[in-house]
Amino acid sequence: MDKRIERTRRDVLRAAIALLGDRGYAAFNMEAVAEAAGVSKSTLYRHWPTRLSLISDALETLNVQPRPAPAEGDVRQRVTVLLQHLAGVLAGSTFAACLPGLLEASKHHPEVAEFLYAYNDTRRQTLVDVLREGVAAGELPDAFDPKTAALALSGALFYRRLMTSGPDASKDVEGLVALVLGAGAASDAMAERRLGK
Repeated sequence: MDKRIERTRRDVLRAAIALLGDRGYAAFNMEAVAEAAGVSKSTLYRHWPTRLSLISDALETLNVQPRPAPAEGDVRQRVTVLLQHLAGVLAGSTFAACLPGLLEASKHHPEVAEFLYAYNDTRRQTLVDVLREGVAAGELPDAFDPKTAALALSGALFYRRLMTSGPDASKDVEGLVALVLGAGAASDAMAERRLGK
Protein backbone atom coordinates (compact mmCIF):
# COMPACT_ATOMS: atom_id res chain seq x y z
CA MET A 1 0.00 0.00 0.00
CA ASP A 2 1.18 3.54 -0.81
CA LYS A 3 2.73 5.12 2.31
CA ARG A 4 0.64 8.27 1.93
CA ILE A 5 -2.55 6.25 1.72
CA GLU A 6 -1.58 4.20 4.75
CA ARG A 7 -0.71 7.38 6.69
CA THR A 8 -4.06 8.94 5.78
CA ARG A 9 -5.87 5.75 6.78
CA ARG A 10 -4.19 5.76 10.19
CA ASP A 11 -4.98 9.44 10.64
CA VAL A 12 -8.64 8.64 10.04
CA LEU A 13 -8.61 5.69 12.45
CA ARG A 14 -6.91 7.74 15.18
CA ALA A 15 -9.36 10.58 14.70
CA ALA A 16 -12.26 8.13 14.93
CA ILE A 17 -11.04 6.64 18.22
CA ALA A 18 -10.34 10.08 19.71
CA LEU A 19 -13.79 11.38 18.79
CA LEU A 20 -15.53 8.23 20.00
CA GLY A 21 -13.77 8.51 23.35
CA ASP A 22 -14.57 12.20 23.61
CA ARG A 23 -18.18 12.18 22.41
CA GLY A 24 -19.48 8.67 22.92
CA TYR A 25 -21.27 6.63 20.27
CA ALA A 26 -24.49 8.66 20.16
CA ALA A 27 -22.71 11.89 19.21
CA PHE A 28 -20.09 10.22 17.02
CA ASN A 29 -20.49 11.03 13.32
CA MET A 30 -18.56 10.55 10.11
CA GLU A 31 -18.56 14.26 9.26
CA ALA A 32 -16.57 15.11 12.39
CA VAL A 33 -14.09 12.32 11.68
CA ALA A 34 -13.58 13.56 8.12
CA GLU A 35 -12.95 17.08 9.38
CA ALA A 36 -10.57 15.99 12.12
CA ALA A 37 -8.58 13.76 9.75
CA GLY A 38 -8.55 16.28 6.92
CA VAL A 39 -10.26 14.06 4.36
CA SER A 40 -13.45 14.40 2.37
CA LYS A 41 -16.64 12.70 3.48
CA SER A 42 -16.80 10.86 0.16
CA THR A 43 -13.35 9.37 0.81
CA LEU A 44 -14.44 8.31 4.27
CA TYR A 45 -17.65 6.66 3.11
CA ARG A 46 -15.87 4.92 0.24
CA HIS A 47 -13.73 2.98 2.72
CA TRP A 48 -16.10 2.80 5.70
CA PRO A 49 -19.79 2.86 4.75
CA THR A 50 -20.98 3.05 8.38
CA ARG A 51 -19.66 4.52 11.61
CA LEU A 52 -19.56 1.06 13.15
CA SER A 53 -17.38 -0.28 10.33
CA LEU A 54 -14.99 2.61 10.97
CA ILE A 55 -14.93 1.99 14.71
CA SER A 56 -14.35 -1.72 14.16
CA ASP A 57 -11.42 -1.08 11.84
CA ALA A 58 -9.94 1.45 14.26
CA LEU A 59 -10.08 -0.92 17.21
CA GLU A 60 -8.67 -3.86 15.26
CA THR A 61 -5.88 -1.85 13.64
CA LEU A 62 -4.70 0.41 16.44
CA ASN A 63 -5.12 -1.85 19.48
CA VAL A 64 -2.79 -4.68 18.53
CA GLN A 65 -3.03 -7.57 20.99
CA PRO A 66 0.16 -9.52 21.73
CA ARG A 67 0.13 -13.22 20.88
CA PRO A 68 2.89 -14.80 22.99
CA ALA A 69 3.99 -18.19 21.66
CA PRO A 70 5.10 -21.16 23.81
CA ALA A 71 8.73 -20.31 23.05
CA GLU A 72 8.23 -16.96 24.79
CA GLY A 73 7.75 -18.42 28.26
CA ASP A 74 5.68 -20.71 30.43
CA VAL A 75 1.92 -20.31 30.74
CA ARG A 76 2.19 -17.81 33.61
CA GLN A 77 4.58 -15.57 31.72
CA ARG A 78 2.44 -15.64 28.58
CA VAL A 79 -0.79 -14.98 30.48
CA THR A 80 0.93 -12.12 32.30
CA VAL A 81 1.93 -10.53 28.96
CA LEU A 82 -1.68 -10.63 27.76
CA LEU A 83 -3.07 -9.23 31.01
CA GLN A 84 -0.46 -6.48 31.26
CA HIS A 85 -1.48 -5.40 27.77
CA LEU A 86 -5.17 -5.39 28.73
CA ALA A 87 -4.49 -3.55 32.00
CA GLY A 88 -2.49 -0.93 30.14
CA VAL A 89 -5.20 -0.42 27.55
CA LEU A 90 -7.90 -0.12 30.21
CA ALA A 91 -5.87 2.17 32.47
CA GLY A 92 -5.87 5.36 30.47
CA SER A 93 -5.56 4.88 26.74
CA THR A 94 -7.85 6.39 24.15
CA PHE A 95 -9.40 2.95 23.83
CA ALA A 96 -10.41 2.97 27.51
CA ALA A 97 -12.28 6.23 26.94
CA CYS A 98 -14.31 4.55 24.18
CA LEU A 99 -15.52 1.69 26.36
CA PRO A 100 -18.29 3.44 28.37
CA GLY A 101 -19.80 4.89 25.18
CA LEU A 102 -19.81 1.53 23.42
CA LEU A 103 -21.34 -0.19 26.45
CA GLU A 104 -24.09 2.43 26.61
CA ALA A 105 -24.73 2.15 22.86
CA SER A 106 -24.94 -1.65 23.10
CA LYS A 107 -28.11 -1.28 25.18
CA HIS A 108 -29.86 0.61 22.40
CA HIS A 109 -28.24 -0.63 19.20
CA PRO A 110 -28.20 -4.42 18.66
CA GLU A 111 -25.52 -4.10 15.99
CA VAL A 112 -23.20 -2.39 18.47
CA ALA A 113 -23.83 -5.10 21.06
CA GLU A 114 -23.12 -7.79 18.47
CA PHE A 115 -19.88 -6.09 17.45
CA LEU A 116 -18.72 -5.44 21.02
CA TYR A 117 -19.36 -8.99 22.22
CA ALA A 118 -17.69 -10.52 19.15
CA TYR A 119 -14.69 -8.20 19.48
CA ASN A 120 -14.18 -9.10 23.13
CA ASP A 121 -14.81 -12.80 22.52
CA THR A 122 -12.06 -12.81 19.91
CA ARG A 123 -9.62 -11.01 22.22
CA ARG A 124 -10.43 -13.30 25.15
CA GLN A 125 -9.99 -16.39 22.94
CA THR A 126 -6.26 -15.61 22.72
CA LEU A 127 -6.09 -15.93 26.51
CA VAL A 128 -8.17 -19.13 26.43
CA ASP A 129 -5.82 -20.62 23.84
CA VAL A 130 -2.73 -19.86 25.93
CA LEU A 131 -4.34 -21.48 28.98
CA ARG A 132 -5.30 -24.55 26.94
CA GLU A 133 -1.72 -24.84 25.76
CA GLY A 134 -0.67 -24.67 29.41
CA VAL A 135 -2.93 -27.63 30.20
CA ALA A 136 -1.63 -29.59 27.20
CA ALA A 137 1.97 -28.90 28.27
CA GLY A 138 1.31 -30.14 31.81
CA GLU A 139 1.76 -26.68 33.34
CA LEU A 140 -1.85 -26.64 34.53
CA PRO A 141 -4.00 -29.52 35.86
CA ASP A 142 -6.07 -31.59 33.42
CA ALA A 143 -9.26 -30.41 35.13
CA PHE A 144 -8.36 -26.74 34.71
CA ASP A 145 -11.09 -24.78 32.87
CA PRO A 146 -9.45 -22.28 30.46
CA LYS A 147 -12.71 -20.51 29.51
CA THR A 148 -13.75 -19.80 33.09
CA ALA A 149 -10.22 -18.80 34.05
CA ALA A 150 -10.02 -16.38 31.11
CA LEU A 151 -13.29 -14.76 32.22
CA ALA A 152 -12.00 -14.46 35.80
CA LEU A 153 -8.68 -12.96 34.70
CA SER A 154 -9.95 -10.46 32.16
CA GLY A 155 -13.16 -9.78 34.06
CA ALA A 156 -11.24 -8.62 37.12
CA LEU A 157 -9.45 -5.99 35.05
CA PHE A 158 -12.64 -4.75 33.40
CA TYR A 159 -14.34 -4.55 36.81
CA ARG A 160 -11.44 -2.48 38.16
CA ARG A 161 -11.69 -0.08 35.22
CA LEU A 162 -15.47 0.33 35.14
CA MET A 163 -16.65 -0.15 38.71
CA THR A 164 -13.92 1.19 41.02
CA SER A 165 -11.84 4.30 41.43
CA GLY A 166 -8.74 2.22 42.14
CA PRO A 167 -5.36 2.79 40.52
CA ASP A 168 -3.97 1.16 37.41
CA ALA A 169 -4.27 -2.61 37.80
CA SER A 170 -0.96 -3.39 36.03
CA LYS A 171 0.88 -3.86 39.31
CA ASP A 172 -1.71 -6.42 40.46
CA VAL A 173 -1.52 -8.64 37.37
CA GLU A 174 1.05 -11.09 38.73
CA GLY A 175 -0.98 -11.56 41.92
CA LEU A 176 -4.14 -12.06 39.88
CA VAL A 177 -2.43 -14.69 37.74
CA ALA A 178 -1.22 -16.50 40.87
CA LEU A 179 -4.70 -16.33 42.40
CA VAL A 180 -6.51 -17.78 39.38
CA LEU A 181 -3.87 -20.26 38.21
CA GLY A 182 -2.89 -21.27 41.76
CA ALA A 183 0.42 -20.58 43.43
CA GLY A 184 1.79 -24.01 42.55
CA ALA A 185 -0.49 -24.97 39.70
CA ALA A 186 2.27 -25.71 37.21
CA SER A 187 4.51 -27.72 39.51
CA ASP A 188 1.57 -29.60 41.08
CA ALA A 189 0.20 -30.57 37.68
CA MET A 190 3.56 -31.88 36.49
CA ALA A 191 4.07 -33.78 39.71
CA GLU A 192 0.65 -35.42 39.36
CA ARG A 193 1.39 -36.52 35.82
CA ARG A 194 4.77 -38.01 36.82
CA LEU A 195 3.00 -40.00 39.55
CA GLY A 196 0.26 -41.08 37.14
CA LYS A 197 -2.56 -39.42 39.11
